[in-house]
Amino acid sequence: MLAYLIRRLIAVVVMVLVVLLATFTVFFMLPKWAGQDIAVLFAGKSSGAEQLAGIRIKLGLDDPLLVQFWDFVKGIPMGRDYANGADVTHCPAPCFGYSFRTEAPVWETLKDALPVTAALAAGACVLWLVAGVATGVLSALKRGTIWDRSAMITALGGVSLPIFFTGMIAMGLFVHTLGWVKIEDTLTTDDPINIWFETLILPWIVLAFLNAAMYARLTRATMLEVLGEDYIRTARAKGLGEAVVIRRHALRSAMTPILTVFGLDLGVLLGGAVLTESTFNLPGLGLEAVKAISNKDLPVILGVTLCASLAIALANLVVDLLYAVIDPRVRLG
Repeated sequence: MLAYLIRRLIAVVVMVLVVLLATFTVFFMLPKWAGQDIAVLFAGKSSGAEQLAGIRIKLGLDDPLLVQFWDFVKGIPMGRDYANGADVTHCPAPCFGYSFRTEAPVWETLKDALPVTAALAAGACVLWLVAGVATGVLSALKRGTIWDRSAMITALGGVSLPIFFTGMIAMGLFVHTLGWVKIEDTLTTDDPINIWFETLILPWIVLAFLNAAMYARLTRATMLEVLGEDYIRTARAKGLGEAVVIRRHALRSAMTPILTVFGLDLGVLLGGAVLTESTFNLPGLGLEAVKAISNKDLPVILGVTLCASLAIALANLVVDLLYAVIDPRVRLG
């Protein structure tokens, strides 16, 4: 188990370094190779020549690429100073960049948006995991019945309908027509239980409906395959109860592919559910990314990209550790 954990931690470190290199290449190297002025991309075309020259020096764009990459990586855990002689702009750790448009570190923007995205991801993933897996298991056990057909038709509808469509329908019905819930434009910590729950319950359900449909179909297909294995028939022949066979043997084996998909989905959500946050106007990472793209604020886009990439890497690490919990073969590997 310890050897497996060490291997996975090393793999995550390598993955994070590859992600940082890829991000640095996309945002710094490719524009330079294409003949674009990176200082203009960071500060905007309205900036004067003197200001652009100062930003080039602060970003170290004339330094060798290896030095630029090291400063880029080192700044995340240790902070960074963007210096042009006596003009020093400090970006405290964690430094995901500095927006020369808003004159503020990118982390100041991200740290306000991250709790909203985390709350959205946490609530939605619990709903879709429980509902999707439970529906898929029941459909597999009741294969060919009315329940099975109805659940799979509903799942097909959930997968097919885009989230902005179901989100607008849900808001029109439950917010504007029935008035059962309210959607707040700003979420504060003054009353986190009532305001946050009432604002996020509808986005949770809408987002969970989309993902639960996919998980229900995946769980059903995996369970049908597992229920036909020899060890399931052996467990039944030994006299084990059906509930024990399903819970300890069939479902445990079926959870491996579900966990794989869950890790990717959770990582993407933690990086910013763009469509959901835009539809419900939730001030999370996804909405901040949309605003940054509209304002052409490249440092904020870079910061959101880094958060999304790191979230996916960490989510996959958690999934790898869960493999060792549900599958004894991993612990022995």
